[in-house]
Amino acid sequence: MELILDHIAVACAVLEDGAADVARALGTDLQAGGQHAHFGTHNRLLGLGPDYLEVIAIDPTAPPLEYPRWFDLDTFAGPPRLTNWIARTASLDAAVEALGPGYGAPVALSRGALRWRMAVPQSGKLPFSNSSPALIEWETDPPHAALTDRGYRLRQLSVRHPEAEALAATLAPFLSDARVVFEAGTPGLQARIDTPQGPRVIA
Repeated sequence: MELILDHIAVACAVLEDGAADVARALGTDLQAGGQHAHFGTHNRLLGLGPDYLEVIAIDPTAPPLEYPRWFDLDTFAGPPRLTNWIARTASLDAAVEALGPGYGAPVALSRGALRWRMAVPQSGKLPFSNSSPALIEWETDPPHAALTDRGYRLRQLSVRHPEAEALAATLAPFLSDARVVFEAGTPGLQARIDTPQGPRVIA
């Protein structure tokens, strides 16, 4: 079972605000995404070559849900920030079995022509204070395949947590991406992105 970095997610209270923040930080507008009916969210996207960046928020037009949203969005507050990273696998069931029930149960999802399965914990919160990757298995081509390539690339994703060494050890047998580094500290993520205007940071 192998994990591959799929995308990074910036959460925000209002989608337009989050998209504008990322556009200012990186020097480019984001492309349209869509709505996720199951979790009542919507997004905007930016291609990063083999991966992508997603800005995501609760869709104010969506009906109330009787279960928690993914990425712990129900408790999100404050300015837009990088909150999650997502790793894809060819076998979601094997990934959940290998990493443990804390990573969630597979949920079948769709957005337009896109189809995928994602492991979502009942609480909406991933292990290690959401510093663990969310797990995804694409049943169609991932969104980055259809996004415009503007020359943006993820250089490094720093994953901070007081137990960073334990998190790294948990993922080491399955994840081998030199761009993902684990650092001891207050839980949080920081992405260094190469842009046509030079290196930029999203946190």
